[in-house]
Amino acid sequence: MATVASEPPPRHYVRVTGSLSRRMIVVAALWILLLLTGGGFALDRVLTSAVTRSFDDQLDFVLTSLIASAEIGPEGEVMSSRQLADQRFLEPGSGLYYQVSGGGFEPYPSRSLWDRRLRTDQQHADMNVHVYDSKQFADEKLRIVERDATLPGSPVRWRFQVAQNRDYLDAQIAALRRTLVRSFLLLGLGLIVMVALQTVYGLLPLRKVRLEIQRMRAGTSNRVEGDMPAEVAPMVEELNGLIEHNDRQAEEARRHAGNLAHALKTPLTVIMNAAAAGQADLSDTVIREARTMRRQIDHHLARARAVGRRGSAHSRAEVWPSIEAVERAVSRLYPNVRVDIDGAKTLTARIERQDLDEILGNLVENAAKYGGGSVFVTVAARAGFVEILVEDDGAGIPEVDRMRIFDRGVRLDSGKPGTGLGLAIVRDVAEIYEGTVSLEESEDLGGTLVRLRLPLA
Repeated sequence: MATVASEPPPRHYVRVTGSLSRRMIVVAALWILLLLTGGGFALDRVLTSAVTRSFDDQLDFVLTSLIASAEIGPEGEVMSSRQLADQRFLEPGSGLYYQVSGGGFEPYPSRSLWDRRLRTDQQHADMNVHVYDSKQFADEKLRIVERDATLPGSPVRWRFQVAQNRDYLDAQIAALRRTLVRSFLLLGLGLIVMVALQTVYGLLPLRKVRLEIQRMRAGTSNRVEGDMPAEVAPMVEELNGLIEHNDRQAEEARRHAGNLAHALKTPLTVIMNAAAAGQADLSDTVIREARTMRRQIDHHLARARAVGRRGSAHSRAEVWPSIEAVERAVSRLYPNVRVDIDGAKTLTARIERQDLDEILGNLVENAAKYGGGSVFVTVAARAGFVEILVEDDGAGIPEVDRMRIFDRGVRLDSGKPGTGLGLAIVRDVAEIYEGTVSLEESEDLGGTLVRLRLPLA
């Protein structure tokens, strides 16, 4: 029967929430427009006030000249001793006018007013210069400067007025605003283009990282290469570290699978040969080899679990509660053995609690099984590691055997039940978490001292 190839799992795509470049450009553009609008409005107010003040100063100068040239006639009327220099005062409807009025006398106007007169309000006194806009003429808007003055030889308070068409002033202001708007629009456009170029150039390393990852997926590279800016380099280093970590895990998985296949191959060959030869003790052979295969499977499963859990960056386990749990379990298995615990109670190791329990369970159970009835466990912190010492009062282990006893299946005392995998599992799991385990001689109890070191969390 042909096997149907399983479909690959569906690929989960990252939900896209927008373009980072677009966000940066839009935020910068809005901020630039806000600043330019506020700055342009403030600059428009300043320049418009300056132009208007200059216009008013010219009218005020003419007003002062008009007052200086005024004198009282034979009948008490006001008159000018000399004509003002500006020719426009002589041209009807020229847009520049003056007028002197007051005391019930007929107003004294410039010829440019012709048959029109400037409106006066004698209800208020303008002892200082008064500037205002007026629409009293239907065909033109006026800017008027006026002031009251009393001339020598006359008790009358005269109102002196100088008016000019606002068209020239408005044209200056309009030209100024057009220049401001065009300049600020050009400046804003240039700043936005600069921000866009800066964003594209600034985010270029991220695009380079993406292309490097594409090369890795294509199999042409195994890490992100190339020089990176200081802001991106840490992320690239962490990414390369993650890739190397995954590669190590994959290599460990392949090696463990090969080791397990090799370990199971010999027992299976023995069983098949015994079955093919029709041996009378076939059942005993199957049982013996099956136990061997079970030990190998248990060992590799323990390593696989530890390797899988090691990938978690949040692996934490409190040491003291784990030791207490192991002590209670061992005390029930070996009621004649006394287990004492001492040391720091608040230390936390960088290891999963299940793996810590398995390591301590193997060490304390071995001490209880092969010792003379006393087990002493000490916990301390040493140079960034949690150091756990497990001592017993047994016969100890010869120094020549202290290294090979960590090999799979090695047992120095075959008179007691066991698989010979306990210390091998302890060593492998400890090394997976970047820890160490070693055997020494106990100075206090005279038996074996096991020194377990795990990274301090």
